[in-house]
Amino acid sequence: MSDSTPGPARAQQLQAGGMPPAHMPLVLIIEDEEPIRRFLRATLEANHYRVKEAGTAREGTLLAMTTYPDVILLDLGLPDGDGLNVTRAIRKESRTPIVVLSARGQESDKVAALDAGADDYLTKPFGVGELLARLRVALRHANSATGRGPTGSAEVPPYECTADGRTLRVDLTARLVFVTDQATDRESSGRREVRLTPMEFKLLAFLVKHSGKVLTHHMILKEVWGPQHASDVQYLRVYAGELRKKLEVDPAQPRFIVTEPGVGYRLMEAEMRSIPPSPKTL
Repeated sequence: MSDSTPGPARAQQLQAGGMPPAHMPLVLIIEDEEPIRRFLRATLEANHYRVKEAGTAREGTLLAMTTYPDVILLDLGLPDGDGLNVTRAIRKESRTPIVVLSARGQESDKVAALDAGADDYLTKPFGVGELLARLRVALRHANSATGRGPTGSAEVPPYECTADGRTLRVDLTARLVFVTDQATDRESSGRREVRLTPMEFKLLAFLVKHSGKVLTHHMILKEVWGPQHASDVQYLRVYAGELRKKLEVDPAQPRFIVTEPGVGYRLMEAEMRSIPPSPKTL
């Protein structure tokens, strides 16, 4: 296990006699290839993250339990064990977000990792921008789940996102769903309430609570319909199709509820801005 190899940002801090501020998110890298660890450390430190490293499954599991990282970056191909087993071991003790970084690009590998408890999956090689974006999503979900968000409450804030000139807004507390087409006045006929069936709303609510994350078919079916329906993928596709008809500009080219082929669905990440309360219905 390592926290001593300085990347450029860490080297500058040490030369200045300083230490990384404690409020900076801590990322644990569990990766056996040292060049990749060095690259990840340099990238993360340059973007204001603290970093700890492990090169084996055993070291990584120990650090995950003792250093309390904010996010874990995990390679599946470790020399002393499979990353899936590391994921399961961590999940028994912690809800820390786990983002898998792996050369295994098959759909079955992604499904297995997500079902084991990973929060996201990036296939090597990946871009720095995408990696940082996935980290931000993981941190926001972690903060929301622990009540460390800007409101200090674990309550899910209203979801709002714009795509193809249409804004989707979901207020889970008020159980209200609106779409607004930007071509018209937001305060007049351009904004309309969307009526959903109880099961459609339950499915949308689950997607909203995990917006920006890939959710496998199995995960969605188990949580929304129950364990007895965990393999009824066609059942889920029908409901996803009905939601798209009501929410998307073009259901055949969805922008909000995106299909992850062979894996599941991802609801487009909510926009990070102050959202006023939903108007009350009479």
